[in-house]
Amino acid sequence: MIENIKTYKVLLLGRVQGVGFRYFVESIAGKYDISGYVRNTFDRKVEVVCQGEEEDLKQFIDEVKKGPAFSVVTDVKIEEIKDSRKYSIFDIKF
Repeated sequence: MIENIKTYKVLLLGRVQGVGFRYFVESIAGKYDISGYVRNTFDRKVEVVCQGEEEDLKQFIDEVKKGPAFSVVTDVKIEEIKDSRKYSIFDIKF
């Protein structure tokens, strides 16, 4: 099977900090074998850099958009990035 590895940057806006969003994203990443990282930004967004097979990424992003309880996602920006790095794990950056 030929791997179709892609890397995306996802920015989530709304009530996404202080509601367990990074831990939620980390658990979803494990479900779909996604590597990369999630972090809070200084302008109150959540940034996700995710790498994996295209179909897994699609399902991962669809679930991430829903967010955990108490979150309210008002906008999602997704862009494919050309990242030569190969992430081996999914990490929460602080």
